[in-house]
Amino acid sequence: MGGFCQFEAPDYSQEGIDEFRRTIDSPEFIDELKFYGALENDQIVGVLAMRAPQHVSLFFVKEGYHGRGIGKTLFNTMRQDYASQNFTVNSSPYAVDIYRHLGFIPTDTEQVTNGIRYTPMVFRP
Repeated sequence: MGGFCQFEAPDYSQEGIDEFRRTIDSPEFIDELKFYGALENDQIVGVLAMRAPQHVSLFFVKEGYHGRGIGKTLFNTMRQDYASQNFTVNSSPYAVDIYRHLGFIPTDTEQVTNGIRYTPMVFRP
């Protein structure tokens, strides 16, 4: 929740913050995800979670570890598990440029659902 609160929540309404918390607190939501993690000294410093069929649902790198290639490594590691290299994400406003750097392109303008602001994006190598 730390990465969300620090980098994402300032761009969201209270409705969006509450919706995010409800979602990540849902065992049903979490059970549907495939997680990838980056560790340093037995501490999680990055996480990427995929939802079927090939949708990035959660992607955070701990502050202090930004700019070290951890996110890119997580993304490229995840890609090795998929024959098809087409991925989608609903990017938060904060992360649009990060996803662009990974090769994603917007498929629509920014949208809001249940207070969550996002830009639909796709990765097609």
